Amino acid sequence: MMLFSCDYFKSEKKPRAIARVGESYLFEYDIENLVPKGTSKKDSIAIVKSFIDRWASQKILFEAAERNIGKEKVSEFNTLIEQYKIDLYTKAYIEELVIRQIDTTVTEEQIKQYYNENKQYFKNSSELVKLRYINLVKENPKFSKIKSKFSSFTKKDRKELEQLAVQFKSYAFNDSIWVDINQVYEKIPFINIENKQKYISNGMNFQYPDSTTVWLVKVNNVLPKDSATPLEFLKPTIKQIIINKRKLELINTIEKEITNDAIKDNKYEVYK
Repeated sequence: MMLFSCDYFKSEKKPRAIARVGESYLFEYDIENLVPKGTSKKDSIAIVKSFIDRWASQKILFEAAERNIGKEKVSEFNTLIEQYKIDLYTKAYIEELVIRQIDTTVTEEQIKQYYNENKQYFKNSSELVKLRYINLVKENPKFSKIKSKFSSFTKKDRKELEQLAVQFKSYAFNDSIWVDINQVYEKIPFINIENKQKYISNGMNFQYPDSTTVWLVKVNNVLPKDSATPLEFLKPTIKQIIINKRKLELINTIEKEITNDAIKDNKYEVYK
């Protein structure tokens, strides 16, 4: 009994405050994980001091604002804060429900159907290009062989070139895929918007030497700006559009179901 009584009357250990502004306190537990492990003592002190100073400045400014901003403004802010809280909670809840229920499977047929129904809205914002290239040092002893295989580019040639790819500075062999002309500028730096007409046209096959390397480039096709964008280039975009459309439809359905359930359970009614 004596032991129990001693434990019972022990005062609860209070957290240690490290700063105060008015009636607001900053406690040790507020900065427990502030400093990354391995930080030097000097840097740790600087990080903690900066945090405390910022905390104090915010508290001082907030308390000054509360005293000096008019009642109408305070009421307006409180309304906005309450609406933000409602929006934040409902958005998180609906997103969780959507994640559980959404069907993210999009078939090739669905993509084609959407493309055909909306083809007139899909226009290239810039040229699209199908090409392949290799960039290798000038002194490469197998240059003639590489150039020959790059030109003929049979399945066997491509396989052999891929085996030699460790010798290349850079390369791209997938010339059946459309790429934006801006990607071409990034990957093949001697081609730019001013000289693209010289290097980018249907069927062009050329060799370009710079100071230390040689570029081998073969352009298969070029699709002009503002022409209908090919389906294969749009597939990822269309897939996301279809999924987003499903999300909106699902959100509307969820909101209606929640409202109808509330009406059935007499949790929601409109007084006349």
